[in-house]
Amino acid sequence: MRLQGKKIILGITGSIAAYKAAFLLRLLVKEGAEVQVVITPAGKEFITPVTLSALSGRPVISEFFGSSDGSWHSHVDLGLWADAMLVTPATASSLGKMANGIADNILITTYLSAKCPVFIAPAMDLDMFTHPSTQKNISVLKEYGNILLDPAVGELASGLEGKGRMEEPENILEKLVEFFSQKKKLLNKKILVTTGPTFEKLDPVRFLGNYSSGKMGYAIAEELARQGAKVVLVSGPVAVSTRKEGIEVLPVESAAEMYQACVTHFPHCDGAVMSAAVADFTPANPDSQKTKRGKKNLTIELQPTKDIAAALGQMKKARQLLVGFALETTDELANAQKKLEKKNLDFIVLNSLNDKGAGFGGDTNKITLLGKNNRRKAFELKSKKEVAADIVEMMISFFSKNTTDLFYD
Repeated sequence: MRLQGKKIILGITGSIAAYKAAFLLRLLVKEGAEVQVVITPAGKEFITPVTLSALSGRPVISEFFGSSDGSWHSHVDLGLWADAMLVTPATASSLGKMANGIADNILITTYLSAKCPVFIAPAMDLDMFTHPSTQKNISVLKEYGNILLDPAVGELASGLEGKGRMEEPENILEKLVEFFSQKKKLLNKKILVTTGPTFEKLDPVRFLGNYSSGKMGYAIAEELARQGAKVVLVSGPVAVSTRKEGIEVLPVESAAEMYQACVTHFPHCDGAVMSAAVADFTPANPDSQKTKRGKKNLTIELQPTKDIAAALGQMKKARQLLVGFALETTDELANAQKKLEKKNLDFIVLNSLNDKGAGFGGDTNKITLLGKNNRRKAFELKSKKEVAADIVEMMISFFSKNTTDLFYD
């Protein structure tokens, strides 16, 4: 049984193709998976919970609360329980809700809470599938890191021929089995990741900081964990979080605290990714009391912080990997190359504030990876999850090859 022990959420929406979900459910169970069906109110118009419960061996969830006893079905617990979520069939309406966070039923709230990979198999008529709004929602969902299973071409419920048929259950099963059978390429590796901004105190209520959201670093940490690595994530103050197994989060505030955490843990790691936006300067004499407004200009003396990447570059041993980040606004390639060489990095991730969609705060990034001897590889604008996968793939090359030249023509 190829899915033995895997926990799967099967989300079913209101499509005529819902009957196929029963066949898929049976296949999943036969392969050893534990399956929890979550169905929308419209989905129950096409296939009954009784049928699905009989096939899964578990009560079907369709409402937030049990109608008889008022028990609460926790979408948060479901999202943490699952190893994967399948939304199939996924209607145009449900795609729109998923893409835009319209959480008006328990399937959508479960999707928004899911920490696992999400597979989506659309099913709808040809004109609905090709409509710009549907295609836009699909693009958004892919940017979020969801795995889209393209619909097949064939006869549709309307009688038209074209693309829109839900992928066949046997093919969906094989996609899922293939996903879980992928070899984790960073097993037994321990990686240090820094992320977020640092806050440098001016007084008890004010600080110097920057706009870093930490999203890029958290995406890298989660991709490393997905590939089997143990991750020490040194995080500045951010709003994002992770519950991914294999990630130890060490919260810090200042550049000095981040420096201390990094030099403590790096000797025990196989590599490090320095994606944090660390302050270059910190107030020399922060006030112990709140600074009051005055009529005269205020001068703040700043002193340089310790260069964490450079310190780790000096500590780095053979076969230890050190990856840096460079956010530039002018002479991007030249400045990044100088940083790589000066700090003894193996490669550096360059992004420019001149590139639309790159930089702080957003969900996308556009990067160029630079190695030694001016070797480089440029990527198009992608979601930060996809960017993280590109960075981690380059790291995998380092550990799997007998050369430190990670780049190719």
